[in-house]
Amino acid sequence: MEFDLQNPLDSLEEGQTFTISELFASESKHMPSPNCLSSTHVHVFCCEATSLILQVQLSCKLDPSVAYLAINYLHRFISRQEIPQGKPCFLRLVVISCLSLASKMKNTTLSVFDMQKEGCNFKAQSIQKMELLILGALKWRMRSITPFSFLHFFISLAEIKDQRLKQALKERASEIIFNAQIDNKFLVYKPSTIAATALIFASHALFPQQYSILRSSITACEYLDEETLSKCFDLMQERMRMEAKELMIDTSFLSTETPVIVLERNTKRQRI
Repeated sequence: MEFDLQNPLDSLEEGQTFTISELFASESKHMPSPNCLSSTHVHVFCCEATSLILQVQLSCKLDPSVAYLAINYLHRFISRQEIPQGKPCFLRLVVISCLSLASKMKNTTLSVFDMQKEGCNFKAQSIQKMELLILGALKWRMRSITPFSFLHFFISLAEIKDQRLKQALKERASEIIFNAQIDNKFLVYKPSTIAATALIFASHALFPQQYSILRSSITACEYLDEETLSKCFDLMQERMRMEAKELMIDTSFLSTETPVIVLERNTKRQRI
């Protein structure tokens, strides 16, 4: 049975259901430990590993949910496991193993051997051993509770009747959640907080006239802390401003770039 990011607690046993309160009660178990990136070398390790996962997603044309799940495993793993310094092959082995586990959860075909690199060739036994190490660090909680798990619940609070608006809101919020994962500053926030913030942010852009209603509905939720939600919103707003500035800078350089430069840059992005 393929794992659904939106329904993490769905049981393989037919007829068993879970309440939203159980979802909120369990989400902290699927988060990295506090201050997991306080060490400089661990922070660098995390950034490089995340970049590699995203490169594999592009080169192998993986569904974004596979990469998202792999990065979730990565964050939780490095927060509970000592990370050695100066061992690039260890980093690559962790990346391959996280992607392998995520692809299995999503029933996606992924050849781990296609991700090998000269000087870092791993036997199947080495990958399996690392997978077990990751599973142990995650306490075998592979059905990750993520921000996607809370989207349906928060949207239902706003009582939006137009199905097209609901779908547009969900899609835009999902885009925001995908983009937010690469910013390590969001690791301190619970998945539910990120989901709520993404929906509030998306509603402001899509239908500002209903923004205040949706925001009031979400902030009134008993499971959320309004002050924490406000801080997360400010961080998301700051990130959006930075992305807009970077887009303007990239656009200004387009006229001075030759096709060779563009090709070299794209090749570097896709190379693993």
